[in-house]
Amino acid sequence: MEDFGKQHSIDMVAVAKVHIEPLGLYSKKIKSLSVVPNNAVVAIPNDATNGGRALNLLAANGLLTLKTGVGTQATVKDIASNPKNLQIKEPEAAQLPRSLDDTTLSVINGNYVLAIGIKPTKDALALEKAEGNPYANVLTVLKVHEKDSRIQKLAKLLTSPEVKKFIEDKYQGTVIPAF
Repeated sequence: MEDFGKQHSIDMVAVAKVHIEPLGLYSKKIKSLSVVPNNAVVAIPNDATNGGRALNLLAANGLLTLKTGVGTQATVKDIASNPKNLQIKEPEAAQLPRSLDDTTLSVINGNYVLAIGIKPTKDALALEKAEGNPYANVLTVLKVHEKDSRIQKLAKLLTSPEVKKFIEDKYQGTVIPAF
């Protein structure tokens, strides 16, 4: 949003976080992250945004550590320690579901697991958290409309208990509320 605004000289603001398609760690070869073998092949998305998200998910689950301060911009060059000598592969995100037969772990975007019938809440060994996640989809408006009562009403409706229940029931963890 910020980049788009700068590129097009548009002053925008996020009014409400609505939902996120969480990245998940998936495997056909292991049933728990506690048994990840040494030299395991791990596939992560090759794009900068999702690659950084994937590395942070691996770090959050104790599989590697990242250099201090890299945050969401992490790349494989930012791996500080890799105690299991994970072999990181970086195919295109759309190829990750197909990588499951060839990897120990694959970090896959929610929209791609939705397409192949995987249920994140049942099948993922770990999922990205919604709370505080910088990749939430947001209601965005021009800054001049931020306080408009219609926008505020829409934000309230989009973050209502009813919408939360709808997201949870309809998407079963493939999309999760970010509020």
